[in-house]
Amino acid sequence: MKKSLLLSCFSLFIFLSSCGDKKNKNTTIKNNENITVYNFNDIEPFLYSTSNKTKIVNFWAMWCAPCVKELPYIQQYVAQNPDVELLLISLDFPETIEKELKPFLKEKKITAKVVMLDDPDANSWINKIDPNWSGAIPFTIISNKNKRLFFERSFDSVEDLENEIQKNF
Repeated sequence: MKKSLLLSCFSLFIFLSSCGDKKNKNTTIKNNENITVYNFNDIEPFLYSTSNKTKIVNFWAMWCAPCVKELPYIQQYVAQNPDVELLLISLDFPETIEKELKPFLKEKKITAKVVMLDDPDANSWINKIDPNWSGAIPFTIISNKNKRLFFERSFDSVEDLENEIQKNF
């Protein structure tokens, strides 16, 4: 039931984001050089690690309470492990970047690299990432060149994330 509700919310988000006037893909939103909007084809290469370095890719949104709760844990883990690379992929609306997303990141002291995925064909790209992914967020990929794991859940603490990485990498 919970998964279905999250998937329904996510599907509604994708539907709504496909309506109306669209911003150009693959360009930095005006007045924000740090948050770039991508479609899936352009973001897909970021989802893989080609080195021994551990890479964390986290799909999240401001409206997702478990996502917001875990962001500081992920960022703290990366700060304590400088050999780990982090990419946060926001699923919020591109038009919210200036008035909502940037202030949110500042307020929450999120300094990790954030990009935005704006691609209405979620049925296609969700399966390309992981056929077992329901589409619910938060969703985290942890990988290196030898291993790639998926977590369709939130991390409850820095220790929770650390334990997953230590036992798998």
